[in-house]
Amino acid sequence: MAHSSLKLTRRPRRLRTTEAMRALVRETRLSPDMFVLPLFVCEGEGVRREIGSMPGVFNLSVDEAVKEAAAAKADGVSSVLLFGLPEHKDDVGSAAYDPEAPVQSAIRAIKREVPGTLVVTDVCLCEYTDHGHCGLLIDGAIANDPTVGQLARAALSHAAAGADIVAPSDMMDGRVGAIREALDEGGFNNVAIMSYAAKYCSAFYGPFRDAAGSTPQFGDRRSHQMDPANVEEALREVALDIEEGADIIMVKPALAYLDVIAKVKDAFGYPTAAYHVSGEYAMLKAAARNGWIDEPRAMMETLTSIRRAGAEIIITYYAREAARALA
Repeated sequence: MAHSSLKLTRRPRRLRTTEAMRALVRETRLSPDMFVLPLFVCEGEGVRREIGSMPGVFNLSVDEAVKEAAAAKADGVSSVLLFGLPEHKDDVGSAAYDPEAPVQSAIRAIKREVPGTLVVTDVCLCEYTDHGHCGLLIDGAIANDPTVGQLARAALSHAAAGADIVAPSDMMDGRVGAIREALDEGGFNNVAIMSYAAKYCSAFYGPFRDAAGSTPQFGDRRSHQMDPANVEEALREVALDIEEGADIIMVKPALAYLDVIAKVKDAFGYPTAAYHVSGEYAMLKAAARNGWIDEPRAMMETLTSIRRAGAEIIITYYAREAARALA
């Protein structure tokens, strides 16, 4: 039976016929220079210890972190985000501002050995306190204002070591303003602040805490990280951080909060980052290892969705792999 040709003025499929055609009209594009690769820096030498819950991600000594930064740069990823894993922890997180601690040492080494790399540093106390909380404890509760002073001290030590951007992730009130003031008074007015402005209290951080040894000894982080149900609150948080001097704002996690990324970008038009967090990464890895998904396709679809939502900066453990796929 012959089929009569429909008289259609619009045929959207015309623009999907070949890969070249699809690429020509593609609305959302990824490039390696959007990616930031997180690195977990520990003490010692020659240490490259895979994290069980995050396949392909390692705890690295400074020398190995330098190698990883160099390899990332060769792949086209020129930005790294450093987290520290000190051997010594105490109740005030003093290793956070030790000039010889892993992060400060790694900043100097990467800047020296891998010129052109943009170094971002996480500023928080959870990796440095013996109780695992993001701030100083007074009567069993996190004390906001004393914590802010410690965070500013840590950020200043990162800037002194050569960091390009400091990224406070603690969610204490007023910390962006305090850090900006400390940096400016210290002569580091060109060091930028990437604020974890809308950081939610998420179940997707589990593997990170395994990697960083930052699981709280008791309680949780609901008193300072955001309620996953709230989006208007995120806009208020972002507005405050911009007012206090943030240069880049971040939404974390990314995938469960794509709507928040979009609203933040639309509302403020500021450089916007999103953190594709450990649990989101680990889920893809686990599904791929079971043969349930096509990992390269799932990876690119995921990162594209984050970019499409409005983030120009994507912090992801897939940074190198995605950059190679885009090459």
